[in-house]
Amino acid sequence: MDIAVAGGTGIVGRHVVRIARERGHQVTSLTRHEGVDLVKGTGLAAALRGVETVIDVASIQTMHSKKSVDFFMATTENLHREGKAAGVKHHVLLSIVGVNKAPAGYYAGKMAQEEEVRGGDIPWTILRATQFHEFVTQVLGRTSLGPVVLVPRFKTQPVAAAEVAEALVHAAEVGPQRRLPDLGGPKVERLKDMADKYLRKNGKKRLVVEFTSPGPLWKAMRSGALLPAAGAAVGRQTFDEWLDARES
Repeated sequence: MDIAVAGGTGIVGRHVVRIARERGHQVTSLTRHEGVDLVKGTGLAAALRGVETVIDVASIQTMHSKKSVDFFMATTENLHREGKAAGVKHHVLLSIVGVNKAPAGYYAGKMAQEEEVRGGDIPWTILRATQFHEFVTQVLGRTSLGPVVLVPRFKTQPVAAAEVAEALVHAAEVGPQRRLPDLGGPKVERLKDMADKYLRKNGKKRLVVEFTSPGPLWKAMRSGALLPAAGAAVGRQTFDEWLDARES
């Protein structure tokens, strides 16, 4: 199968590319490095020529609703337009568990993206997953203030990015299935505890302080509303196992 991966160099995307190639698929990575601008649409027509399935794991780092919506609407509209013209038969989208419960900030863009995919002309599959283990490194990279690290008060059930990638490639192989069962990791964690563990493992002395803010997204984060519901698929690797694997 010819597969194109939007965001093929990201946290999940690089695993999707690797796994799909290991399974014998022809894979094109849709990134600026490969001459494709997903937001502007440049390079997409040529890149999608002959592609059967698009796996979209492209992302942006922002907590602003407008930036998130603008990014995800532009990339999805471009993928749909050029994908339809190229004869793409299946659009696989990675989304977030609980995105419908707090469509604000980054989640606002993902909710708009889901709606665009559902309403598009290309048959689709949507997989919602929880935060990846690497989420803790992203947070620490943005919220460190000298010896103090601020982290959101957040209950999550982190999942291995490689396991999410496996599920996305499998979805591509099976064909359009619309909404799949949510995918979460094997254990509920507090983000503060994850940050403490990560810093200790890496020999860094920091004071980790939880914070929260008003609004539906922050309420959902601290209440556990963004955890997978009963019946969700469960990954194998815990956060502690991921930390140990990084050291080896």
